[in-house]
Amino acid sequence: MIEPSIREYIASDGYRLKFRHWAPENPRGIVIALHGIQSHSGWYEYSSRRLAEAGFAVYFPDRRGSGLNGLQRGHATHAMRLVNDVRSLRQLAVNEISCGTSGASSRLPITVLGISWGGKLAAALAGMFPAEFDRLGLLYPGLIAKIGPTWSQILRLNLARTFEIVKRHIPIPLDDPALFTQVPEWQSFIANDPLALHTITSSFLNAGRELDRLWKIYRLQIQLPTLLMLAENDAIIENTAVRHQVSQLGTHQLTVKVYPGARHTLEFEPNRDVVFDDLISWLSTP
Repeated sequence: MIEPSIREYIASDGYRLKFRHWAPENPRGIVIALHGIQSHSGWYEYSSRRLAEAGFAVYFPDRRGSGLNGLQRGHATHAMRLVNDVRSLRQLAVNEISCGTSGASSRLPITVLGISWGGKLAAALAGMFPAEFDRLGLLYPGLIAKIGPTWSQILRLNLARTFEIVKRHIPIPLDDPALFTQVPEWQSFIANDPLALHTITSSFLNAGRELDRLWKIYRLQIQLPTLLMLAENDAIIENTAVRHQVSQLGTHQLTVKVYPGARHTLEFEPNRDVVFDDLISWLSTP
């Protein structure tokens, strides 16, 4: 059984970012995984281990201010700060795992895997820097949420951005674990997780809005093979609208999987073996 190591890298602004690394002995690909708004890489140990045992080196950062990163909880200055954090980790992975020394042509294929809220960050990366990735995986991506800010909240966010009110904390409106999963054991895990994030700053919310703008601007440049995995009974994202938006990407290689009866976090659902068999099969397709 492959267990993760907890490691650290330094972002370009000096922030120390923790990440979990699952390292197979002879990797055949790299997966950069990005978690949701409330979660962290520790929620996804099962799927990450499955990927590693199938030969994929998994680099799974806790987003700044999340999980094991205690500094400035729930805060990010802007969208490009989050984008650059991931690009720094990607470069670390490329430097560590290489088939040779002749440059990009010899590197292992790299998949950016966006989970829930991390889907908008993954899509922005794939659109803005398509040469840096080979595949895009979107697992129940938070591209269009059922629960979003009201018009008055949007107005306040715009004012916060204008007047640089960056660290006013706002509760995350996902306080019912049943929104994530139907399994009581995992509902209890979510409710009692000391590393889960419960508030975010106005600046972080505006960074998320900017990521939405970026992935839409660059959507036609997303020409990578793309996988969309959805939970049929998702109460957090708008499945129909998300499917429509993903169909508007520039890729001609789109695979869509919908899992009957499942709620949002496929990691915690009863049929997760099927889910990750499908993910590994897609990653293994030439």
